[in-house]
Amino acid sequence: MPGFYNEINVFTGNSNPKLAKDVCEYINLPLGRAEIFEFSNENIFCKINESVRENDVFVIQSLSTPVNRSIMELLIMIDALKRASAGRITAVLPYFAYGRTDKKDQPRVPITSRLLADMITVAGANRVLTVDLHAGQIEGFFNIPVDHLTAVHILADYFVAKQLTNPVVVSTDLGNAKRARNFAELLNCPLALIEKRRTGNDDRTSVLNLIGTVKGHQAVLIDDEIDTGGSMVQAAQRVADEGVTEIYAACIHGILSGPAIERLKKSPIQELVITDSVPLTQAKQIPNIKVLTVARLLGECIMRVHAGASVGALFHPGSSNFSS
Repeated sequence: MPGFYNEINVFTGNSNPKLAKDVCEYINLPLGRAEIFEFSNENIFCKINESVRENDVFVIQSLSTPVNRSIMELLIMIDALKRASAGRITAVLPYFAYGRTDKKDQPRVPITSRLLADMITVAGANRVLTVDLHAGQIEGFFNIPVDHLTAVHILADYFVAKQLTNPVVVSTDLGNAKRARNFAELLNCPLALIEKRRTGNDDRTSVLNLIGTVKGHQAVLIDDEIDTGGSMVQAAQRVADEGVTEIYAACIHGILSGPAIERLKKSPIQELVITDSVPLTQAKQIPNIKVLTVARLLGECIMRVHAGASVGALFHPGSSNFSS
């Protein structure tokens, strides 16, 4: 209930501190003081350097590279806050790792995203706030409340402002069709789909078919994340072969691991638009990558959760624009 907790605190681990600082700047709150570091034996230490007793505490931590260290930092911070008598602990996860391991699609494999949800809950989190899960059913893996936000509006606002004359949204796979459809509605343009099949466990895919008309259009490829870039680059080449006039790409989570940057440099993609849910390292900064922030989105949601106000209202027609 609003006003039940003494104060609000926001802490961050080491995975995405700039985003955490931007969130705190938006809500006009100092970033919480804490020490989180790794000893030479790779054990992680955490100390909260201010009182959080009966406070409403938010821990911002993208589960990005180094993924397993980021996860352990999150769990240890939650445990430290719980033992410091925090009133409520919300894990704010701009990017949720292991999202692709959401079901048993082969014999004798784990459902790691469910395991991760259980670990976060057992550590002491009372609720979770996250952005564009790879699979919607992951929300149901938690036995605590989950605020599942989307940054699709942020990407859409950017492309609307570009005033493309004849765009078509292209989903890079059928599993992303719903997100792509919503994106196309925001851009008020047609939708095309690429059917693909993943071969094995080594990030290789084979593009099979293009459903829809793209010839003569400006293609805007959309996906929830780009990891090694294979699917996105293959999709870009396919629509290029079909005679599009321009090719743009957009995703929420720019993981860009392994050969992704080299693939993008050689691809026909003119501009890739991502968010700062995952930090873009110096080595990955190339001229045709545009980064949009989710700080306002997260900050607004944090304030609403603390106040006991509706989070869903953020995404109703006429709600605040998070792109600026």
